[in-house]
This record gives sequence, structure tokens and C-alpha cells, in this order.
Amino acid sequence: MQERAFDDDKPHEECGVFGVWNCADAAAVTALGLHALQHRGQEATGIVSYDGARFHSHKALGLVGETFSDARIIGQLKGSRAIGHNRYATTGDTVLRNVQPLYADFEFGGFAVAHNGNLTNATSLHRALVRRGCLFQSTMDSEVFIHLIAISLYSTVVDRLIDALKQVIGAYSLIALSDEALLGVRDPLGVRPLILGRLTHADGSPGWVLASETCALDIVGAEFVRDVDPGEIVVIDNRGVHSIKPFTKEPSRFCVFEYIYFARPDSVVEGMPVYEARKRIGAELARESHIDADVIVPVPDSGVPAAMGYATESGIPFELGIIRNHYVGRTFIEPTDSIRHLGVKLKHSANKPMLAGKRVILVDDSIVRGTTSRKIVEMVRAAGAAEVHMRISSPPTTHSCFYGIDTPERGKLLAARHSVDEMARLIGADSLAFVSLDGLYRALGKSNRDAAKPHYCDACFTGEYPIALPDMMDNSDRQLSLLTEMR
Repeated sequence: MQERAFDDDKPHEECGVFGVWNCADAAAVTALGLHALQHRGQEATGIVSYDGARFHSHKALGLVGETFSDARIIGQLKGSRAIGHNRYATTGDTVLRNVQPLYADFEFGGFAVAHNGNLTNATSLHRALVRRGCLFQSTMDSEVFIHLIAISLYSTVVDRLIDALKQVIGAYSLIALSDEALLGVRDPLGVRPLILGRLTHADGSPGWVLASETCALDIVGAEFVRDVDPGEIVVIDNRGVHSIKPFTKEPSRFCVFEYIYFARPDSVVEGMPVYEARKRIGAELARESHIDADVIVPVPDSGVPAAMGYATESGIPFELGIIRNHYVGRTFIEPTDSIRHLGVKLKHSANKPMLAGKRVILVDDSIVRGTTSRKIVEMVRAAGAAEVHMRISSPPTTHSCFYGIDTPERGKLLAARHSVDEMARLIGADSLAFVSLDGLYRALGKSNRDAAKPHYCDACFTGEYPIALPDMMDNSDRQLSLLTEMR
């Protein structure tokens, strides 16, 4: 796994996608949309546009603002339609050949694709395609789509795409751009998010937007239309917006971690405001595991809404007892062992007057390895806290994700190896509690988790994977390594 200067010990989303149709400043609008989705991927970014005759592409390592702040670059991305991608790399080098959108010239014309998620039969498909003579230019599972489309015997772009989709297994949202259409796709269970928005131009003509989250619509002035349905292909062309549903309908299994951590707080996900959902989870956490204390303190920034909900439910004051430094870059200092040990202090500092002598309840969204939690608890104690209790607004993360989220292998997950009491001792807290799985579902408007028909994908908490993992079935250690590399 790539070392990062100050690993914040959180699971990471792999990427965000954005696409626009019929917009005079398509590349600039796409760059703005990607900027709003920067939290979904910070390693690399790219845009492909189409001007009616030629495709144009620019991809680079780094953040959106660093890559597309130059007006000359945006000016070279001509056309009224474009797609873009933010990437979070998991394992292997972050290199330019792995930056999306991917582009290829086919007999029917150009085709670009941006992919969020993970294919669980990518290794098997890769091996079969190589045997057929396909030459892969990257180590990403996303390139499988390109080759499956290339060898398809169907005539239209949409039919070739459907042919490819019916051969892949996994969780994915895709945005693709051809000579004739902008396309958006969600996997049959709808694990990864994708939404449709509308731009209204001065002349009254519509423009259309596809994006991972509604926050990307807000920044470009687009109106939310609807979520793309699980298993749906949305085709946007000069005739308007069309829907194709080539898969047998299945119960949705949307990723529950979008509500807990991944989505931006100002987004609306599957009809539910994320900010309100996180506050409700915090309130449920207080009802389930409250303890007497003097102050509720969030671990910023992701713990803030849940801590607000906890404070309101418990009646204990909410205070910013930890202050986050937002100006520490990812490559601020070479991450030697000694400097890495100080990383939490560079990112977070204790607000001592709010902590000294207080019984503190720290609220965070998750514990993965536990390294950051331990350092946060140590920092709060060093600031003079009389007691430090940790409350987590998700159930214990006990299993790895294979559907597009970067989590450590199971042996490195703290909750997979230790009881809650053992975890409390390891991070140095006086007590530790997680919201229950049923409590999480109640906070999201469900009566409880129905084990027979769970509404969400919660495999990271339960080990119940709703999508098959064929690449894990044969020689699992080797296949898992290959699959993770292709992500």
C-alpha cells in the first residue's frame, strides 16, 4: 500500500465521476464538478471532452485545483460535452497511465469512460482478454470495459456497452462519452452512487449532468432530477434523456458507508440529506451507549455531525475540543518514522481550555486500524481531560471491502482481531462503544436490519457480501493481490 505522509486511518473512496452534456463551457463545468467531488479521490484527475469532431483529453497526478487552474488547459478541452474523474489510488504506483477517464478509438468512433467502484471478476476477465490478444495499457479493472466493448459483435455503442456489462461482476458507477451520447450506468444492486441533474441555459435549452453526488450539481448551478436507478443505463443525446434497464431487477444494496463517512455532508444521497443522517446516527449512538460526561467533542471534521446529534440527544454541551489544521498538505514533510509519529499533532491540536479537568466523550465515525484513535485519545489526555470515552457512529469494521473502497486486509482491522473492551484498552480510552447495526438502520429510517433482506451493503460490518467474489474463489491470496492491484 502506498505510504501517505499522515494517514488519517480512515477507509477511502476510490473516485468520483462527473459528466456534462450540451454546455458551452463543458470542460470548465466538469472541473468545477470534480472540485466538489475532490473528497472522493485526491491522487489524480482527468477530463475528456468532445467538440463534435475530435476528442480532447488532459490527465494529471494531483488535485483538481492544481491540474485545471490554468485557463490554457481548459481552453484546449474544447466542446459542449465532457466527462471527468477523480482517483484515489489503493495499491501500486500512482502513475499517469492509471489516470481516468480512459479513452479509445473504435471502429464506431471515440469512447471515453470514467469508473467508480470495483469489479470482482476483473482478474478472470483480464486473463481471458489477454489470451484473446488484448493489450492492456493500465493496471486498472476499468480498462476491462474498453476491451469488452472492443471485441463485442454488436453494432451500436449502447448494445456493446450492455454486452460488456453483462460479463462483469462487481459494484460500479460509470460515466461514458461517445461521439453521439453521454451515458451513465449503475450496477444492478446500486452499491455505488450516481445522480442525474439538469442545467437550464439562458435560451431555455437544457443541459444535463451526471455525477457521483448532489454537491457537484450545486457548484455548477444544476438542478437535481433523480438518482440513476440500480441496473439502469441513462443515455443522453440530442433527442433527450432515455432510460434502458437491461438487468433483472434486484433489491437495492446501496453502500451504507456513504451516509457514515464518504459522501459530503451537504449532499443528498438516495433521497436522504447526509448531514441529517449523520446527526440521527449520533443521536442513536447516545441512546444506545451514553455515559455521564461534561462535554461532547467531535474528532474533526467527519465526526462533527454525529457529535452534534449525540450532544442534542444527551443534553451535554458540544464543544470543539480538537481543532483541525486545514493547511497541512499531503506532502508537507517527508514521512519518516519520527515525523509520521507527529502527524496527528500537525493535523489536530487540543483546545485545552475545553478539555482540562473534563470528562470527555469523543465522537468519531469509524475505527479502522486504531492508530489515529490512539493518538487522539493520548492528545486529549495530555490536555488534562479527567476521563476520555470514545463513541463511534458506525458498527465495528470487521471485514474488508471489495466493492470500490480502500480498506486494509482483514488482519489489519482492529475490530477483526479484538473485542470492544480490548480495543478500548489498545486506544487508551476509559470506554468505547459503537452504534449497533440495528441502531444504524433505525437512524436511516428503517425499523431494524432485516437479515433476510438488508436494505444496504454493510459487508464491512457483517462479512455478508451481496455481490459474488469470483476472483477470491480460486487461489484466494494470489487473486486478492491481483484484484487489489488492478483497483
